Amino acid sequence: MSKLVISIFCFFFTYSIISAQSPVGIWKNVDDEDGREKSHIEVYEKSGKLYGKVIKLLPAATITKCDACSGDKKGKSIVGMDILWDLVKSGKVWDDGEILDPKNGKVYSAKVELDGKDKLKVRGYMGVSILGRTQTWYRVK
Repeated sequence: MSKLVISIFCFFFTYSIISAQSPVGIWKNVDDEDGREKSHIEVYEKSGKLYGKVIKLLPAATITKCDACSGDKKGKSIVGMDILWDLVKSGKVWDDGEILDPKNGKVYSAKVELDGKDKLKVRGYMGVSILGRTQTWYRVK
């Protein structure tokens, strides 16, 4: 019986360490322009790449549909929409992906990096990383 308890404890302890070091999970997006909480985004991994999907809009969200988007996202609800895609792990950073700004419909190059276990630095940029902006997302517990 004690071996079972120890095994279960080890599993959950290991899982909590691994999940704390991963950007996978649900994050609260805080707008870098007005400082308001806008949405919850589920960051998930698929086929070795990182993606992010809006799962909930918060009261401060100013838009609900991506009217400024082009293509198949135009006019679609932001809830359920992937706004972050194709990021590949490179050391401690996930890079070489793209991020959509639903406010203006533009797609930017993107990279993300954990800042501790409960903060995620999300950077959208054009061309080189220096030409962009960073948001801090906070893990939803």
